[in-house]
Amino acid sequence: MSEAPSTAPVCYRHPSRETYIRCTRCDRPICPDCMNEASVGHQCPECVAEGKRTQRQARTAFGGSAIGRNGYVTRALIAINVVVMVISAAVGGVRAIAGSGGWFGLMGSQTEVTLWSSVLGYATYGGEAHGIAAGEWWRLVTAMFVHYGVLHLLLNMMLLWQLGRYLEEKLGPLRFAALYLLAGIGGNVAAYLFTPQNAQAAGASTSIFGLVLAMIVVNRRLRLDISQLIPLLVVNLIFTFSIPNVSIAGHIGGLVVGGAVAFVLAYAPTKRRSQIQALGCAAVFVVLIVAAVLRTQAILG
Repeated sequence: MSEAPSTAPVCYRHPSRETYIRCTRCDRPICPDCMNEASVGHQCPECVAEGKRTQRQARTAFGGSAIGRNGYVTRALIAINVVVMVISAAVGGVRAIAGSGGWFGLMGSQTEVTLWSSVLGYATYGGEAHGIAAGEWWRLVTAMFVHYGVLHLLLNMMLLWQLGRYLEEKLGPLRFAALYLLAGIGGNVAAYLFTPQNAQAAGASTSIFGLVLAMIVVNRRLRLDISQLIPLLVVNLIFTFSIPNVSIAGHIGGLVVGGAVAFVLAYAPTKRRSQIQALGCAAVFVVLIVAAVLRTQAILG
């Protein structure tokens, strides 16, 4: 005597498994291995994946992605600075780390890396013309990633770690990256404009100064306390004007540009906010490039 075939439903992903559990979204039968807890009942893997694709991602108060709370951009920037320092030390030796520069001998010396990467208006060495005016425009970007010695690097990276994580969380990774890069370029352009054409300048301080003022702007927009940030700004300004061999123009330029970009990001109206923020950042970039072009023409003219 043969048994009647089972009429129990089977899991749509595992036909050999009988189940009476169904997905609350698509109503397909699912076995315990396939079901996912939901606010109501259970869902199958496909419905869970579809829900993630259609779910609106959380955004910060300024329209950025909430993934900024992980600080990926801040970590990446620190890693880039450290790697460049390692390369500079490998090329320049121990003196590139400390013991031969300013700050009572605590800063490092010049290396081929800093010579190639720093802000330099125009100079002739090695029988060739070098500098931004000689077509080496990359210096406006690379200068924010090179440092004269480990102490120089550590001071900037400590501030980047503290300020960067906070601002990246508030702005989102993309907006924070734009702020950091534009502040750095702004400081480098200012150094190009207002220092002797054969003088060199480098370091992440241009960007860091921009972050300090940006944090004040952002907290002001969020109606948070800024009383602890003002002393930080004042101390850094005193440091800028009192320590020799510090690029005053670079620090002030980074401060001003960072504050301007932060204002655009923080005060853009909610309607079409992303477009306005992008246009504002683009406008700042264009102004910086025009200023650098005019400086180049002045040097070569």
